[in-house]
Amino acid sequence: MSPPSARLQTKPVITCLKTFLISYSLIFWFTGVILLAVGVWGKVNIEFDLLLKFDKGTNAPYVLIGTGAVIIIFGLFGCFATCRGSPWMLKLYAMFLILVFLAELVAGISGFIFRHEIKAVLQDVYKNAEKSYDGKDTMSDDLDSIQRTLQCCGETNYTSWVNTDYFKKEGIPKSCCNVTAGANCTTTELRNLTLADSVVYQQGCFSLMSITMEGNLGIIAGISFGIAFFQVIGIFLACCLSRYITNNQYEMV
Repeated sequence: MSPPSARLQTKPVITCLKTFLISYSLIFWFTGVILLAVGVWGKVNIEFDLLLKFDKGTNAPYVLIGTGAVIIIFGLFGCFATCRGSPWMLKLYAMFLILVFLAELVAGISGFIFRHEIKAVLQDVYKNAEKSYDGKDTMSDDLDSIQRTLQCCGETNYTSWVNTDYFKKEGIPKSCCNVTAGANCTTTELRNLTLADSVVYQQGCFSLMSITMEGNLGIIAGISFGIAFFQVIGIFLACCLSRYITNNQYEMV
């Protein structure tokens, strides 16, 4: 019986490796599409949008979009390199997979470690946005969107608006009105905390945003870790195929 090294140095085995690597590259390409989609979702998400507009936000959405785009390109490159049977292309592909593995591993760990810092930044940004609220600019629109979407009012609750310039002029924003309970929220009610108590949302926005953000960060970290360890398979296949093609001087027609 021939040794394992001799048995592997055959055309059928290399063909089998190529089939697996092409399949892997297509899946790898699809993960790039997922990362790109998650990055775009993160960019348009109201919490991320609020952070970015105050120039204190995370660059995570842009990183995911860039990484996803690069993975899509290299996923196609992996398919091309495998079909060509080029050892140097396969080695380049393996090197890229190693870099992606390390980058995603670091990104996932960093997101988990600094989640509390991100939460603190979000709270600071929300306070500033609330203080500068005037009901007219884009930032005000973002706050209104948050309050309507999450059905909340103010940072801790509706009384958080008392210390803002807007409350002194107009009262609590209309976006705090509890429309699900059939409230109309007149100007008189919104300017009086006692009357407002029965017509506005009671839950504070920051606690709801924190829960939403932590859940989203968990999803992103999970996806990052999953895709990162998935690279190990591709690294193994690319290195093996490159080695056996080189050893056997295998040529694709």
